[in-house]
Amino acid sequence: MLPIEMISAILDSVQEAIEVTDRDGNIIYVNPAFCRITGLSFEERTRQNIFQASPDGALALALKTGVPVKGYRTRVGGSNAEVISNAVPIIIDHQIVGAVVIFQHITDIIKLIEELKKSTSIIQNLSDKYGQVTKSKYDFEQIIGRSQAIKECIMTGQMAAKSSSTVLLLGESGTGKELFAHAIHHASSRKDGPFIVINCAAIPETLLESELFGHVRGAFTGAIKDKIGKFELANSGTLFLDEIGDMNPLLQAKLLRVLQEREFERIGGTRPVSVDVRVIAATNRNLKQLVREGLFREDLYYRLNVVEINLPPLRERIEDIMDLANYMIVRLNRKLGKKVIGLSREAMTALHHYHWPGNIRELENVLERVMVSLDTDIITYKELAPHLSVNYPEAVNTEADLMPLDKMEQMMIERALKKYGTGVEGKREAARHLNISLATLYNKIKKHNINISNN
Repeated sequence: MLPIEMISAILDSVQEAIEVTDRDGNIIYVNPAFCRITGLSFEERTRQNIFQASPDGALALALKTGVPVKGYRTRVGGSNAEVISNAVPIIIDHQIVGAVVIFQHITDIIKLIEELKKSTSIIQNLSDKYGQVTKSKYDFEQIIGRSQAIKECIMTGQMAAKSSSTVLLLGESGTGKELFAHAIHHASSRKDGPFIVINCAAIPETLLESELFGHVRGAFTGAIKDKIGKFELANSGTLFLDEIGDMNPLLQAKLLRVLQEREFERIGGTRPVSVDVRVIAATNRNLKQLVREGLFREDLYYRLNVVEINLPPLRERIEDIMDLANYMIVRLNRKLGKKVIGLSREAMTALHHYHWPGNIRELENVLERVMVSLDTDIITYKELAPHLSVNYPEAVNTEADLMPLDKMEQMMIERALKKYGTGVEGKREAARHLNISLATLYNKIKKHNINISNN
């Protein structure tokens, strides 16, 4: 058993208040923490009886009932201190010989709760951040092609990977701009850092700023907690800004500042956030023309266009189609559980003569649609031809002018884009007239391999 002197020293050093009574309620001991919390002295308190001093407190209740009392909120008699108490009777040989209570001031409890909330918020933000951080999926070895045009692009990309300069990827939809962005990141000194992708056209303008730069709690209606933006997520890594040509001028100005100063402020925040991010931007639009029209900032264009890579459309690299098709067939065999070994000569000739408005993405889509229903191990012209037709009727006038629903859907989307334009506002207007959301429109453009640069 511990010596009485050690027990006394332990009780005196505990930071929680302790109060002890005998069986009649006479207060026989309080520790220094009790005196500090309540403002009552040892001498004053030990002259009192608990049933007179704090008749409704946890200590009196435990002494009267012989039952432990937990989490009891009350005020200490003779003091204004509001506390949370835990009290138990002291029982020896089945007899109650007294009681003891331990309590903390409620403000200490509130502080602990606030610290817990703060820690929980930090943990939640870190969890959100971890869930959004990705690594690059592709490298230059996975860029298929033997044409001089694609070789030059790969060479430029490999050179760009050796620095942290911004890169501008230009090319039609489906030419592999995101693949190149992945490869450049993978070949760079930042390859172990995050690779974050954001499509500037797929996110409403009102949300894009928050997605890029984050916000603080209460910055606007619905901002119930702090949000980490893509720039912070990409710190020490690479941020890929796809469809940069659709960004509105106000955000262009803020992006320019980040590229120049390497810092920004969250929406609603006042503290500058410093970041070390390599930016790769991509667009299928003519940025020089947008600059001339006043739709894209000239200073931002030059800031982004440190290294420019123009990815050729598939119709300008016909010699790569065979390699690309064979590579895709191997991949699709694994995905679809097929054993296709290649294409017939006539089928390959058809691929070479088609103009591929949707580029590589359309090629993969065509091959997958053919292979899904293919029962043989060779893709022939017969299976391929229906998927390469682009001559759709301008209108459906009679019952004889029927066509597959997906063809009709593609034709309607192409008409809407041709009428209202391929910019953000044009797409939004097209989506409204088609009675679909903007996000659905983007998904269907991708599904049908619609080349919006030509509409």
